[in-house]
Amino acid sequence: MTHRQMFLSAILAMLVSFRCHAQERIILLNEGNWQADNGRITYFADGSIVSNQWFRDVNGGKLGDTPNDIIQVADNLIAITVNWSNIVQFIDNDGKAVAATEDVPNNRKLATDGSHVYVTSYGHECRVDDAYREFTRGFVAKIDLSTFQVTETCEVGYEPEGIAYYRGYLFVANTGGYAFQEAHEYETTVDIIDAATMKIVRTIDTGQINLYGKMSQSGRYLCINSPGDYYDVQAATIILDCESALTWKADKDCFIKLDYAATYSCTAANGNFYAIGSRYSYYTGDYTFNYVSIDPRRVMASAGMEGISDRLPGTVLQDIKAMGMPYGIYVNPYTGYIYATDAGSFAAAGAMYQWSPEGILLGKHRVYINPAHFLALKPDGGTDGIGEVPDNATSGNSAVYNLHGIRVANPIKGHIYIQNGRITIF
Repeated sequence: MTHRQMFLSAILAMLVSFRCHAQERIILLNEGNWQADNGRITYFADGSIVSNQWFRDVNGGKLGDTPNDIIQVADNLIAITVNWSNIVQFIDNDGKAVAATEDVPNNRKLATDGSHVYVTSYGHECRVDDAYREFTRGFVAKIDLSTFQVTETCEVGYEPEGIAYYRGYLFVANTGGYAFQEAHEYETTVDIIDAATMKIVRTIDTGQINLYGKMSQSGRYLCINSPGDYYDVQAATIILDCESALTWKADKDCFIKLDYAATYSCTAANGNFYAIGSRYSYYTGDYTFNYVSIDPRRVMASAGMEGISDRLPGTVLQDIKAMGMPYGIYVNPYTGYIYATDAGSFAAAGAMYQWSPEGILLGKHRVYINPAHFLALKPDGGTDGIGEVPDNATSGNSAVYNLHGIRVANPIKGHIYIQNGRITIF
C-alpha cells in the first residue's frame, strides 16, 4: 500500500468513527404572539425535542416579545434579536444568557464579521457612548462583542430589514414598510455600508418596493424577498450579486428580479436558494404560494431565463404543500439535513418537520407558536461538522461530497472529498 493510500484509508476510518459521535442540534426561535411577551426557544437534538422553552429552562426567565432573528457570532456565542422587547440577547451554545443590549429599539435582522454584530432597526434613536443619536429613517447599529455595547451607527432607508456581511461590507435591504401609516413612500433600495467606517458607499435601486424579511446568502449572492404592497404591486424576489455591486457595475447589472416570492428562504447544501413564497391579497383575503429552488449563478448569467426549478429533494415539496401555513425553511450547513415549520393558525402550537439530505421525511415535531427562525450548532465530538455523511455518499454514488457530507458541484483541486464511498484528493 502506498503512503497516499494509507493516508486516505486513515481518513476514511476516522470518518467512520466520527459517525457515532455526530449530532444534529437545532435552535428554533418561536416568535409567539406579538405583544404577548411569549417568545420561546425550541432545542432539538438527534431526532427529538429536548425543550420548547429552552431559554427559560436554562435561565429561569422569559426570552421576551417576538424574537426576530438568530445567528452564530463566535464559536460559543449566539445573538438573538427580540424585536418588541427591544433587546439583542446574547447566549452561549448551552443556552445560558451571556449579555444583552437594550440600546437598539425595534431591532430586526443580524449580521456579523466575528468581532462585531450588526443590527438593523426601524427605530429613530440609539444610544452610543452614553449619548443618544436620532435618525429620520432607520439605522444599522454596530455592537462590539468585547463589550456588548453599540460603538457606531449608520442611517439607512426607512424600516431596514435584511442585512448581510460580504468582504468587509454590509448589504442592507430597505422596506419602507410603514408607508401605509407614515408620511413616506415604500423603499426600493439596498444600501451598501463600509463596515469599518459605518458609512454608506453605494445605494442600489432595485425598482421593487418593500424589500422585506431575512436575506439568504450564498457566497456573493443574496436572495431578497419583496411582498409588494398586498394590493396591486406583486411579490417578487431579488437575486443580488454583491461582487458586481462592489466592482461598481451599473445598478441593473447587479441584480435580477424574479416573479416569485421568497417569503421564507434558505441556502441549500449545493449553494442554491430554497424559497417558499407567500403572497397575500387584501382584495381577496387569500394566500397563494410558490415553491422554488433558485440557482443564483445561472440566474445572473442568463438574466433570469434559467436557474429556476420547482424541484426540492425527496418528499420535501409535497410535505410542505400539505402544511396549513408554511412559516420557515432551513438546511443545516454542517449536515445537509432539511427543516421547515408550519405555523398552522398562528395562534396555537406549530410543527417542525425534519428531512434527510435526500428529502426523506424523518419526523414531525410539536413546537410552539409561530416557529420561524433556525440556527444549527456544530456537531459534538470534536468533529467540526464532519461525520454525518449521507448514506448516498457511501453507496457507490459517483457524486462528490465534502467531509461534512454535503454534495459539492465544483470540487477544488487539492482538497479531500468522498466519492464512490472512498476518500479521494482531487
